Amino acid sequence: MAFVRAALLARLAPGTMLEYRNGEQQVALCNVNGEIRALDNHCPHRGGPLAQGALHGVMVVCPWHAWEFDCITGACDFNPEIVVRQYPVRVEGDEIFVDIDSAGTP
Repeated sequence: MAFVRAALLARLAPGTMLEYRNGEQQVALCNVNGEIRALDNHCPHRGGPLAQGALHGVMVVCPWHAWEFDCITGACDFNPEIVVRQYPVRVEGDEIFVDIDSAGTP
């Protein structure tokens, strides 16, 4: 696993999202009631930047066409077969680390 420092925890308040970039790779960081999740930042519909959308509870809303994804499972709200990749997250002190080499589904 290759965990990389993605953000400071202080920059990701509960109910918010941040975009992390590492070269061509982009990750949407979500804070759901203090639990940090990481998803691929590209919406599978048209590539919209998910971290620039809204976070409603556990649902990430794409800013381009309002497709919604569960940030815990990565599943689309209207078609659970459409899934956004997830990344393992580790919080150490006040820093958020993401394993960008170890994506989960799909």
